[in-house]
Amino acid sequence: MGASYQSIKYGRGEKVTKIALVVDFDICAGKREKFLEVIRPHATGTKADEEGCLQFDVLIPEDNDNKVMLVEMYKDVAALETHVASTRLKDTRVAYADIIESRTITKTRVDDS
Repeated sequence: MGASYQSIKYGRGEKVTKIALVVDFDICAGKREKFLEVIRPHATGTKADEEGCLQFDVLIPEDNDNKVMLVEMYKDVAALETHVASTRLKDTRVAYADIIESRTITKTRVDDS
């Protein structure tokens, strides 16, 4: 996530307040439980330790054993940037690197209108 979110604006120039991520993982065959052992403490720790994290859910599709999704919400750009710079995230990415096939991150604004 190399992009800076500081200047993101939408619509009529209003600045985004909340930022949400939807992260879609394709897990190596037979490795979903191992992946969950890595990602669950990451989600729990992020919610507990990062004041700007408003939501961090781990989603487990019922029809695909090789997929896990995350829904993360941050109160603002600064909170997301704090998360991206965290040692926890860096360590978690190292821990799951060999058990995922791909990761897609969709960055969104939260429409509070």
